[in-house]
Amino acid sequence: MSSTLFRTKKVEQSILDTEEPEHALKKSLSALDLTVFGVGVIIGTGIFVLTGTVAKNNAGPAVALAFVVAGVVCALAALCYAEFASTVPVAGSAYTFSYASLGELPAWIIGWDLVLEFALGTAVVAVGWSGYIASLLDNAGWHLPAALGSRDGAHGFGFDILAAALVLVLTAILVLGTKLSARVTSIVVAIKVTVVLTVIIAGAFFIKGDNYDPFIPKAQAVEAGGGLNSPLIQLMFGWAPSNFGVMGIFTAASVVFFAFIGFDVVATAAEETKHPQRDMPRGIIGSLIICTTLYVLVSIVVTGMEHYTKLSITAPLADAFKATGHPWFAGFISFGAAVGLTTVCMILLLGQTRVFFAMSRDGLLPRFFSHVHPRYKTPHRPTVLLGVIIAIVAGFTPLSELAELVNIGTLFAFVVVAIGVVLLRRSRPDLHRAFRTPWVPFVPILSVLASLWLMLNLPAETWLRFGIWMVIGCVVYFLYGRSHSRLARADSPAAPTPGPGGAGPV
Repeated sequence: MSSTLFRTKKVEQSILDTEEPEHALKKSLSALDLTVFGVGVIIGTGIFVLTGTVAKNNAGPAVALAFVVAGVVCALAALCYAEFASTVPVAGSAYTFSYASLGELPAWIIGWDLVLEFALGTAVVAVGWSGYIASLLDNAGWHLPAALGSRDGAHGFGFDILAAALVLVLTAILVLGTKLSARVTSIVVAIKVTVVLTVIIAGAFFIKGDNYDPFIPKAQAVEAGGGLNSPLIQLMFGWAPSNFGVMGIFTAASVVFFAFIGFDVVATAAEETKHPQRDMPRGIIGSLIICTTLYVLVSIVVTGMEHYTKLSITAPLADAFKATGHPWFAGFISFGAAVGLTTVCMILLLGQTRVFFAMSRDGLLPRFFSHVHPRYKTPHRPTVLLGVIIAIVAGFTPLSELAELVNIGTLFAFVVVAIGVVLLRRSRPDLHRAFRTPWVPFVPILSVLASLWLMLNLPAETWLRFGIWMVIGCVVYFLYGRSHSRLARADSPAAPTPGPGGAGPV
């Protein structure tokens, strides 16, 4: 039984599957498109909100260093993703990489996790976007009926029409083609980056050197069970993370890591890239470098404009400009945040549908969802199905009741991909690797350790939620996926001899 659970799918077969006419995605993306996708999904509310939260509660002006630490953790994972994405240019990201290196059950587990993470993230972002738009409409004198507005804090029956409408519109754009999605993303990302650069350039004129004193505030112990304290760290090591001080920077890094989630989504578009061996590493690493630089600069500016003890937690950038007597910038920043959330939502939805599509093409989910549109060459069936489901979830569920984006799932994916790089180097040294992760196995080991460290800083509730979802996934796999897998049918004595591109022995 263990041999079937950990059977791997050869890289050659994965690439061959992408050439089947009914299951082949259109190759239309360039390195620039991938970089834009990465910047589009990474820069979201995190840069507009988390900066103030961690500066005030954990790191002070040293929040800039926390962004650097989180960026380094992501960079270690990005190097591993870049090697896999250029070696196995197939839709599915960590799921596909795991199938080629760790085996079917680990691949299913990570795929199942990513589907939840991206779906939940899309719904949360859509509801957040609805709140921003409703606020802007109110400022303009247009008021939505309470029953059709945000469900956050609402009572009785209602439907968030704005959140649901956003998801459905983005679903239609994704069905019409990935290149169209890239064009829309490019326009929105240009607006979003303009807003961020405006904050950096304009805010630099209001920096006061005294606000950086002290740059690293004196350490303070976290009260038991309070703040960002992780019960797991107390249980395993007998101590809790501290606010401020050097350890406060690392605690802050585990929080601002939320702002980096999404760069791995770029890898899900490998199959739709014209030259994946060359462009995937550029898109993944390039987008991460750009966003890390912007995050560090913004955090330096905002903590220089206003002392960290006075920063707002809900809207630190906008309120910092208000404090300096320039309220106009606050509205401009809110507009940029609202516009920017559209790309975050769309790219998370794109990533989810590609993972779902890859799993269905392998038979772990119904093959019905693995057919592409005859004209647009997009996975229209899973896109429509998931888009409608997420629109309903976003429409009926209050933001306060939607779980946070499953960051533990992303970190878990980082761990799996890093281990996979080492295993595939040993099992398939003959494979052509257009990009090679440097200093293997040291970089992958560092990636695993850094990801595990941030996972330990997450709340126990997140671990519990993750465990429950994984148990459900294992039940689905053993009841359906294991017997319907294309590898299972290929290994069956009764399996017919496949034609070219079929589900033959792998």
